[in-house]
Amino acid sequence: MTHPETLELTQKQADVRRVKRSDYTSCTVAFIDCKKPGSHLKENYSIIGPGVSSSKDQVVNLPEPHGFNVGAAAMPGGITNNLHIHFTAEVFVVQKGSFTFQWGAHGEHSFEALEGDVLSVPTWIFRGFTNTGTDDGWIFTILGGDNTGGVIFHPDIITEAAEYGLYISKNNTLIDTSKGDPVPAEDETILPMPAKDLAAIRDISPSEMTKHIVAEADRDFRPAFIDAELPNCGVEIAPILGYGITQNRDHNPKITNPHTFSMEWLRMQAGQTISPFVLDEKMVLIIRHGTVRLYLNEGGDVYVDLNAWETYSIPAGAVRSFQCLGDDVSEVLVVVAGDHRKWPRFQPGVLDAAKKAGKALDAGGFVAKASLLPNYGLGG
Repeated sequence: MTHPETLELTQKQADVRRVKRSDYTSCTVAFIDCKKPGSHLKENYSIIGPGVSSSKDQVVNLPEPHGFNVGAAAMPGGITNNLHIHFTAEVFVVQKGSFTFQWGAHGEHSFEALEGDVLSVPTWIFRGFTNTGTDDGWIFTILGGDNTGGVIFHPDIITEAAEYGLYISKNNTLIDTSKGDPVPAEDETILPMPAKDLAAIRDISPSEMTKHIVAEADRDFRPAFIDAELPNCGVEIAPILGYGITQNRDHNPKITNPHTFSMEWLRMQAGQTISPFVLDEKMVLIIRHGTVRLYLNEGGDVYVDLNAWETYSIPAGAVRSFQCLGDDVSEVLVVVAGDHRKWPRFQPGVLDAAKKAGKALDAGGFVAKASLLPNYGLGG
């Protein structure tokens, strides 16, 4: 198997791929329900890619295509994001607060989510959520594909929005007649879904939806990499969905249907490191807790310190290593492009040191006892 040459980044190139919490820019007119009482205070963020925002005012921090979109929703207590349909994967990660997620043709099913919980809602069903806590809440969202196709809001929401002079064009742009936009013709807008089509929307039972939820308490953290026996290493991963970067054969994601990306939790104890490796896919880090230093390039001559709530995009082909700074445990959400299994390539020196410690990678790319592995090659 051949691999592309590694990518070298300057410090300036590395810095611009960091999105600090202070860089996140909210939009309060992202969707057609933005004037509905009880929904008017929600804020939408497009961190990587435009997401599904309908607003021309939406700021996108990193517009570069990644194969998926990263965004966020911030909502005070009691505020609701109303029922709508997505055409590609939508995954919610509760960063702060507690939320009630509703789904179904009329929002008849629900799930209570707490901090650290992850919910992947199947496509083509109505979903919405309410901040049921007493404080401001925050949810990170990961959406499948570069082009999400926008959303379809529930017919009741589209009908009510027209009373406030709001419409959605067929190219997913918000039309606000109160700001001087002309009233559109019916054939120029997304109309309320007909009753027969609403009735035909598939139903996902609560028991079926549990297969799409990875609660914080259910995470399966295990040592993840070939360097686990080396000094200050042994970083752990807990799979969420898809086949990510873990090299532990005992890791199995709970959610396996295609999303166009994989997701894993990465947990680092104070002072722990991950040895340098290369990945052929784009990788995005969202820091949940702690501070992580990301080293880039073969010599680690470029680095960026990432704090809680920040997002970072690592380009494909870059050599990267990680170190947990400070005295606290760091937790990182790792999102990697593609539904296929990922193959991190550690540097030869790391593999040699691991072999001296009794570990090697088998032909499947998983960590194994080095003494058990044959030196196998086809005769020629």
